[in-house]
Amino acid sequence: MSLKSTAFTALAAFTLTLAAPAMAQEIHVLDPYARSASPMAKTGAAFMQIENIGDADDRLIAASSPAATMVQLHTHREVDGVMKMVQVEEGFVVPAGETIFLQRGGDHVMLMGLTEPFEQGKTIPLTLVFETSGEIEIEVPVDLAREAGQGHDQGHGHKHGQSN
Repeated sequence: MSLKSTAFTALAAFTLTLAAPAMAQEIHVLDPYARSASPMAKTGAAFMQIENIGDADDRLIAASSPAATMVQLHTHREVDGVMKMVQVEEGFVVPAGETIFLQRGGDHVMLMGLTEPFEQGKTIPLTLVFETSGEIEIEVPVDLAREAGQGHDQGHGHKHGQSN
């Protein structure tokens, strides 16, 4: 091995060592569920907790699913004095060491043009795309009976669904 190739190998190893903390991002998706307003609805939504146990912030930037022709990240905002659901193109920040909540009345994943009705007990495949962590594929149970606020306790001192 020449001095030049040895130096290149050492530089490559050093670069990978520096990049390792960024690649060690750890995102966990907890308590996901999906619902639609009725069996004939053409739209539905998915809700969940997203926990970042890594040491660097990440951002949920997109989502996709074969269960809908279009999937977007949405929130509710006041527009001209009226609460409206709007797309959040910049996505949702998931701060290091914190959990965000995608929940009814707040940040959520919106599924439009459902390819089949959301039926109680079925699951839908959903791919979440993070800026740093990449794609995470999950199966989301359809729970039409769940009331808002049911599920994991949301009083653990974590930040709730922020869109930054």
